Amino acid sequence: MPELLQLRTATREIFDETLRAIDPHTAVLTSVRRNGSRINVREISIDIGNRHIYSIAIGKAAPKMAAAIDDLLGESLTSGVITSSAGTLSQVELSPRWQQFYGGHPQPNDQSLGAAEAVFDLLDRANEEGALIIFLISGGGSAMIEWPSSDDISLADLRTANKVLVNCGASIAEINSVRRAFSAVKGGRLAARVPNSDQVTLIVSDVPKGQEWSVASGPTILPPKDAPDARAVIDKHELRDQLPKSIVRVVESEADAAAENSPQVGPYFVLLDNEAVLAVAAEAAKQRGFIPEIVADISDQPIEDGCDLLLSRLAQLRAKHRGSGKSICLISGGEFACPVRGEGIGGRNLETALRLACTTNLSSSHTAALFAGTDGIDGNSPAAGAIVDSTTSDRARKIGLDADDFLRRSDSYSFFIALGDVVATGATGTNARDIRLLISEAD
Repeated sequence: MPELLQLRTATREIFDETLRAIDPHTAVLTSVRRNGSRINVREISIDIGNRHIYSIAIGKAAPKMAAAIDDLLGESLTSGVITSSAGTLSQVELSPRWQQFYGGHPQPNDQSLGAAEAVFDLLDRANEEGALIIFLISGGGSAMIEWPSSDDISLADLRTANKVLVNCGASIAEINSVRRAFSAVKGGRLAARVPNSDQVTLIVSDVPKGQEWSVASGPTILPPKDAPDARAVIDKHELRDQLPKSIVRVVESEADAAAENSPQVGPYFVLLDNEAVLAVAAEAAKQRGFIPEIVADISDQPIEDGCDLLLSRLAQLRAKHRGSGKSICLISGGEFACPVRGEGIGGRNLETALRLACTTNLSSSHTAALFAGTDGIDGNSPAAGAIVDSTTSDRARKIGLDADDFLRRSDSYSFFIALGDVVATGATGTNARDIRLLISEAD
């Protein structure tokens, strides 16, 4: 039987190996090829001839994706605009052809608005020229580029609205339905500005499979007709009194007019997503001698339900492989819905770790688990997540930590900092949702 320390080490090794394998730079160069006067993007081919080529890069994976476009096109790239975090932009060296903005996250900032103005100018020029535009879209972009659809909406209103939406416990599809209703960027509106240009969108996805229109709130992709209604979301989560009045007025007046008449003029391709993350993790677990099992149905539940499902599925998997002599590795991903109830520091992965660490089911088994975001940032904390094991609860009690108190204050990060169990990577330069690894001895 592996020692508990070995199981803990294995969870971190699998996580780190997975991060290395889901590199956006590599993903772009694998999917896009330059062949003389043509650019091939998977199954499509675009004649570039002497045309101008522009690129718009948005989100947490934008710097690595933009660096790949630099490597691929060199001086053939006319110019580009990129908006991402300072931490990820500092990880790459882009050519002077890129105009760079440090967009805010999770709330937009002045540079988010500046990025939108620069993008509008570039797209207007590209449309006049009939240029080729390569959009590079990734998660986190909803806040990193923004422009309100009404002059009545201030930056302070935008920031408040984003904070309320992110913390209310709504799904990403619901959050983005409201964001689209007051934005001049989201819901296909960037693509709609360039009807005379060829365009293609490359995506590193942080949303459920099939919901690519939600990545960065879909600046180049129209939402489906059955997407959540913004007004219904506001009522469902009782947000009418929490959102700025200017936002509510615009949502009420414009929810039905969200980009329905805008043409979708370019194809899109998903280069990386959570499904790829889980497949890499499963192979890494297998190579270490564990029996891996991906549970794709444990994904976006409310956090309480998600934690219960993880524990019950872990027990089933242990029983299934009883007598095998091997440890099992339960793997899931997605993003649990995690309402913020206090003023502490934490996020959904840290809270998942805290909730599971203090259950009898975990503390009575020979188990280690890691819960982390592939972007390296969990909620308002500087950590990606945490590692827990069957001794976490006892160790916490011995130093006077009350887990229930930390949960009430939404302060899971402080709990795990005190224990020394935080997973810290810094900004990873990618964003393909969360990963949950539970390794346990079979019954």
